Formats: sequence, C-alpha cells, structure tokens
Amino acid sequence: MRVLVDGLDLSGKTTLVTALATELEARGRQVAQHRGLLAARHPARRLLKKLPLVRQPDSALVTGAYLLAGYVLDGVLVRAAAPEPPGSVLIQDGYVDRTVAFGMAGGPYLSAVLALRWPRLFASFDVAVYLHAPSVVRRARLGLRERPDAVDIRGVEDAVFAETFTAMLTCGMGRRHNRLLVFDTSQRQPEQMAAAIADTLLGARPAPAPAAAVGELERAA
Repeated sequence: MRVLVDGLDLSGKTTLVTALATELEARGRQVAQHRGLLAARHPARRLLKKLPLVRQPDSALVTGAYLLAGYVLDGVLVRAAAPEPPGSVLIQDGYVDRTVAFGMAGGPYLSAVLALRWPRLFASFDVAVYLHAPSVVRRARLGLRERPDAVDIRGVEDAVFAETFTAMLTCGMGRRHNRLLVFDTSQRQPEQMAAAIADTLLGARPAPAPAAAVGELERAA
C-alpha cells in the first residue's frame, strides 16, 4: 500500500508523515518513509539532482525535465516492479503532484498543462493526502524556519500562487488516486489526521470530522 502526503510548503507535510508512520506502526504495520522518485533504479535520477529544484516554479525547463524524464518514466518503472517491500506501507513525502502544481502556479508551463490532461501517466497512490493552511499560519511557521527558500516565501507572500497550487492538487492531480483526503492543518492535530488516514487506508470507519477540516473524494479503484 502507498500513501502520498503533499501540499504547499509550510503546510505540515513532514510532521504528518512522522505522525502517520507512528500511527501505522502502532497498528502493527511495517512502514517505509520516502521522498523523491519511487523507482529504486531510475536512470535519470543523478541528472535530475543537478537541476535547481528551488527554481522549478519559475522554470519551464526544470518543470519539463522532472515531469518527462523523471515522473513519467518513474510511473512506468513502478508499474513494472513495486518499490515497497511486500506487506509494508510506503509513506511518500511529496511527489509529481507538487511538481505539476508548481508548474501551473508559476507558469503555466506546457508540460504541466499536459500532465493535468493525462494525470494517469504517473504512479498513483492508494490514499493521497493534500494539506493546506491559512497564510497567517504558514507565515508563523515561516518565522520558525532557519533557512526558508524562495518557494517557502513565495507560498506565503503570493496568495494567487498559493491558491492555484492547492487547486491544481485537489481539482487536478488528485483524480488519479484511489482515495483523496484534504486537511486544513490549522484545524486538526497531526495525530488526529494520522488516525483518520490510517482508518481510511486500512478500511476502518473514520471518526466524524468538521466539514471545514477534512474533505474526501473517492473513485472506484
């Protein structure tokens, strides 16, 4: 099983990944946490690492390289051989979803537009979790970060950029996943969100939640 946690920077992705791993391990599941391309032997991995990822929202070249040479090929390789150990749960911290969202918010760039048109070219997840938070909350978190980068700052200062990014996730790339959960991290604690995600992933009935805090879209697997 695979779970994706994604969302705008400073929305609490890494904190939730840690909480979710703890929750799943407490339920007896073997967990692997991961970032980047899923395939263990991706031929373009080293080349892509040379590109300045922090410039991706401002670069059609970087966006296109990651989408085409990176994630389209990654989807093919993952379908041929699943990356996670049998019986484990892989928790992915960010994936192609954010690359497309950045490409639309910073562009729009042609490669991101095409990715939105055919999202099922990319690897899908059993449960995808998209996070967001009000700008005032993200601004406070920005003040706690020792070395914020240009993308962190832009996500806080540019409201249109932030809104477009989130819309491209929830209304675009989320269509390819089996189940989609959306959380406002200013409304729920990481442990509460982790429990709801684990319930969804493992088939339990989730506890009721405020409509403003969590939304769910589901399609047939």
